[in-house]
This record gives sequence, structure tokens and C-alpha cells, in this order.
Amino acid sequence: MSTESGLDPAVFDDTVAAVALLAGPGDRLIYTNSAFTRMFGPRPIGAPVLEAFPDPDAWRFLSVVADVRATGHARQVAGAREPDPGAAEQARYFVYSCSPVVTREGAGFLLVAMDTSAETCTLQRYEALVSAVSQMVWVMRTDGTMEELVPGWEKLTGIPWRPHADEGWYTHIHPRDRERLRAAWQAAAVDGPPDVFQCTFRVRAADGSYRHMATRGVPVLRDGRVAEWIAATADIEDTWGARLRERLLAQVAAVSGPSLDEAFAEVVKVVVPELTDACLILLLSSEEWPLPERARVTARRVASATRPGLPAPPALRGQRVTLSAAVRDILESRTPHTFQFPAGGPVPPDLVPVVTERWLVASGATSLTLIPLVVDDIVLGYAATSSNGDTPVPGAAETELLRDVLRHAQRPIRQALDLQQARRTALGLQRAHLTCPPTVPGADLTACYAPASSADEIGGDWYDAYPLPDGTLALDIGDVAGHDLTAATAMGQMRSMLRALAYSGGPGSGPAQVLARLDEVAEGLDAAPFTTAVHARLNRRDDGRWLLVWSNAGHPPPLLIPAHGDPYFLTGSGEDPPLCVVPGFARTAHTHLLEPGDALLLHTDGLIETPIASLDDGQRRLAAQAARHRGEPLPELLERLQEISDHRDDTAMIVFRARRSR
Repeated sequence: MSTESGLDPAVFDDTVAAVALLAGPGDRLIYTNSAFTRMFGPRPIGAPVLEAFPDPDAWRFLSVVADVRATGHARQVAGAREPDPGAAEQARYFVYSCSPVVTREGAGFLLVAMDTSAETCTLQRYEALVSAVSQMVWVMRTDGTMEELVPGWEKLTGIPWRPHADEGWYTHIHPRDRERLRAAWQAAAVDGPPDVFQCTFRVRAADGSYRHMATRGVPVLRDGRVAEWIAATADIEDTWGARLRERLLAQVAAVSGPSLDEAFAEVVKVVVPELTDACLILLLSSEEWPLPERARVTARRVASATRPGLPAPPALRGQRVTLSAAVRDILESRTPHTFQFPAGGPVPPDLVPVVTERWLVASGATSLTLIPLVVDDIVLGYAATSSNGDTPVPGAAETELLRDVLRHAQRPIRQALDLQQARRTALGLQRAHLTCPPTVPGADLTACYAPASSADEIGGDWYDAYPLPDGTLALDIGDVAGHDLTAATAMGQMRSMLRALAYSGGPGSGPAQVLARLDEVAEGLDAAPFTTAVHARLNRRDDGRWLLVWSNAGHPPPLLIPAHGDPYFLTGSGEDPPLCVVPGFARTAHTHLLEPGDALLLHTDGLIETPIASLDDGQRRLAAQAARHRGEPLPELLERLQEISDHRDDTAMIVFRARRSR
């Protein structure tokens, strides 16, 4: 590299870096290698530096030469060479270094230039790219300090960027997202080998609202160790909101429920905890709209849900609140309204039932939003949603999304309303036929009908009791297949026909003949597709006992509850097939004597039938329950017997008890 007389320039002949040597008076150019000539063109060897480099932009490295001469220390500087106007080539970028050396011609300077155009263009393209997609780009070093490369934090939040995570910016993260953000960083940077860090979280914007941000960061490794993390953060609020809206609307569209209460119970599960901490549905007691001005209108709790971590909501027991003027105004304007209050109360009165007010205080609620529930231009009630603890009060965007989701619940709610109306019609039809039993000398007689708990169970159960022309007491129990308005209508027809046939049959027409005749008429008139029934007759004897004659067409057998001994079922010699199944079947009759104090129960299968147990098991439970409560008055006895039902199906019961002689 050097000789006794100084640096030998020949050592730079084949280097890829551009090299030039200056030495002697006037800093004459004494050497350039081929790389220098290719980059900067031929230069006159032996000419002073100012003559050798007359280029307009040569001042940059010439000033560095002057500085090195003055200080005796090497210098490095970056620079660019612009092309001539109209030239096709682009600007080129260099890193120049200047070092003092001793040459054969005395003290001089070694000039080295490296072309960094490719690297510089790559960096410029990256900066342009991240700027074009509106991302914040930042770097975190191993000491925890952070630096924005592409800024945006202050524009978003209204506060300056802080170089440390614990200097205030972390408080701008939504409280519900902080732990998830910590967990994502822990998984990527702490718990194992460095991995890609990515997380979506909400940041409080300058206007107080929260916006969803997505961050993705990668570790930069040097010598096998993490030197820093570089990350990009993008605002995805619009995309996130659109996707959430689509998902929630799809979920609420899939809601189904046979009753309004059950449909709304599914709706609140959709909005909690995605959109609110808690949601309560209240339905109006009045079906009249607009609401009567002076009438007292109440709202009943029908469904509620709370996010995990909050106290359980109070049980739904039909609690009501009388509508205040404030609630009426919200419902009539059909516009949501948010009430804010300090955590721990007091809660504005008369917005929700008292039990809910207490829950709001206990759960640290800070706001309550009332949203009218409108279906087919009728206000059914309202939803009450709350923010609790450190959850921010919902803004206009969150409230509007919640309102939109509830509005799209109209289809399942309308279906429940239609089903509810059909149920009311069917129940009205059934109850119109289920008249009070007559007074019977020497006996007690009570009947009851209990509709199913599910709104789609509105079937064809019936009972009947009436005196025949000869004084005989007739008892009927029956069940038409189906659970809809058609079944209820067929029930009315079968009940009326059975009563008419029994009454007009004459002395020689017993229970078997009456059911056979009913079977023939129902088949001929196509009145019902499948019906079970028991037709029984009771006559009091002189000794105080009662003679029971009955015929059973595929129905659960009567239960005898004797004054003494275990209850048992009257199966006779076996059951005949149901009506409208085997035309012309010769039906049979059975007899039994009831002692004073004995009771006879006729019932439909809804009392004993469950999906998880056999009919025999249901009969055993019924007999045991009857034995426990046999001495109670008949209305109380029927209430006790009803306790064994799971209420999935309609139930009709009629019970007769022979009085004891005094």
C-alpha cells in the first residue's frame, strides 16, 4: 500500500470505490482510478483541484478537503449529483470520505466516493409507500425508547408523541383493550423467541371518540439479538366498523324465538359485550300507539345480558317501571338518549325498574342509554344499555350502530309477534270451549287448562263435563294432534260433536257407541286427522257409590285416587286405537265402582310426557304426587299435580271426587 517515499496509488487501481489523490501545491490531482473515471468522467492529472473539479456541485467535497486540511482529521459526507436538465438519467447519490495521507509528492488527501443511489432510492420508495397508506411508522429500541419515523400520533390524539410508553400515551388506549395489548406484546417479545407482534386495539382520538388501530411490528436482529422493533400502525376504524356491523346484523337476523321474551333474550346476547356492557329489554304494557296521554303505562323486564366481570343481573320476575315523562318523550321521538351519572349513583329515577337501578349502582355504571324498539311503526318498548366501570360513555357512532342492530331485529321480533297473536287467538278459542264444570250433587268436580310455556305450543287439548237427559254425568277429555290454530279449531269441532252425540244418543247408547259414532262422523267430515279421547259416565247408586263406565280411544288412562290405598290407572282390558285411524272399529267399554272419597282424574299427555323420560315414568310420578296430596281440596290438588309437568305441552285435567256420607 505504501513505500518509503509515500502512498503508492496503484493499490487502488482495481477497487470498486472511486478513488482520487490530491497532493502538492494547489492540491493538484495526481491520481484517479478507473472507477472514479466511470463515475465522474476523465479529469486532468496534474491540474490544481479547482481546475480539475469545476463542477457546480463540487463545492461539497472541496469544503470537506479544506476542513480536513484545517483539522487534520478525516471527514465523511453524503451528497447527490443532479443530472443535466433534459437528461434521461436520474440523480445519483454518493458518500464521500476525505483522509490526510502522505504521497510520493508530499502531504496530500485521499478522496473516496461510494455510489449509494440504489440504497437511497429503496429508502425513498419505502418512505413514500408508508406515507401513501396513512400509517404511523415507529421504532422501539431495547432501552424502551420509541421514535416516530412516519408521524401521526399527535394528529390522531391531540397530544405530542412521547419517547417512553409510560409517559401518558398508554392512557389513550381503551381500558377494555389494554390487557390484550400487553398480552400480545408479551407473547411476541418476552415469552419466547422474538416473533411478529400484531394487535388491534382502540385509541382515544382528539374528539374523545375511540378509533380502532391495527399494529404490526417485526424485530430487527443484529448478531442474533434484537436490536430494535420497527412497527406500522394503521387506522382501521371504517373497515372494522363495517365488518362488525355485517357480523352483528347476520347474527341478529339468525335470531329466533317462539315468544317475544325468548326472541329478545337472543338479541341481547348479540349486542353484549360487543357494543355495550349490559343490555335490558323492556316491553310496554300498552298495545295502543301513540300512548294515551293520561293513562298509566308500565314497561316489563323481559330479557337482560351483562358482560363477563360484572355482577349477575337480577332475575327476571316481571319487574315493571311506570313510564316517566322523560321515557315517554324518548319513545315518542324514537330517538336514543344517554343519561350520564357518577359511578355509584345516583341513577336517574323512573327509567328502569328499581331492581335494575340497584344493579346499576352496584356494578359501577356511569351511563344509561335508552333506545326505542320500533316494529312496523309501533313502539314495543325500549332497550336500556349501560357503560360500567372504566368503560367510556358511548359516543354517537356506537349508539347509532347499536340502534341499527336492534332495528334489524325486526324480522325475528315480527315473527314472534305473529306467533303470539296466533297463540292468543287459539287460546281464546280453546277457553271459549272450556266452560266451567256443572255442580254435581253428592260429588265435587273441578277442571283446569294450562297452556304450554312455549309460544308455538297452542294445540288441541280439551276437557268437558255435562249432565245427560237421564241425570248421568258425562266427563270427556281429549287431544287433537297438532300445535297450531288448525288443531285448536279441530278441537272445538270434536268437543262439540262428542257432546252432541252423547246427549242425543239415548238410553241404549253408551260410551263405546258414542266414541264409535264420533269416529264415523269425524272421518266422514274430515274434522281431525288424529284424536285421542276418553268418554266417561258416572251414575250415583243408592249405597253412595258411583258407577263409572268409560271408553278409551288411545288416550292416557284415567287415574283412580282412592280414599285409602295407592292410586292406580284404570286400563280396563286395554285401550282402543285413536279416532280417525281405523274406520268402523268396534270400540269397548269398561266399568268400575267408585267408593265415597275416591277421586277420578282424567288428563292429557302434556301432564306426564317429557323428552327425557318414558310415559311409564311420568305415570309413576303422577300417581306418587296424587298419593301425597289426595286429601287436599280439588283446586289445590290440580295445582299440585301440575307441578310434575315440564310445561312443554298444553295440559287439560278434570277431577271428580265422590263425597263421603255424613
